[in-house]
Amino acid sequence: MAIELSKEDRAQAISSIERYFLENFDQKIGNITAGALLGFVLEEVGPSIYNRAVSDAKERMLMRAEDLEYEVREDEFQYWQKFNKRQ
Repeated sequence: MAIELSKEDRAQAISSIERYFLENFDQKIGNITAGALLGFVLEEVGPSIYNRAVSDAKERMLMRAEDLEYEVREDEFQYWQKFNKRQ
């Protein structure tokens, strides 16, 4: 599954990469170079980050599903218990 960014997010990421190079390496790179680097990172490293996020989300959902029985469970056959308590 290819990781794609919206047009706005892609533009913001490219600007951020350009700024990063300028501030950390004192090197001005253009938006074509920054866009190429972004494309490489999304294709090469992006899947690892994406897969980790999916794994984390799955783990969290499974934990919540295990808790579900305890959070919403109702005791069964309680109607006659009301009368036993009155006596």
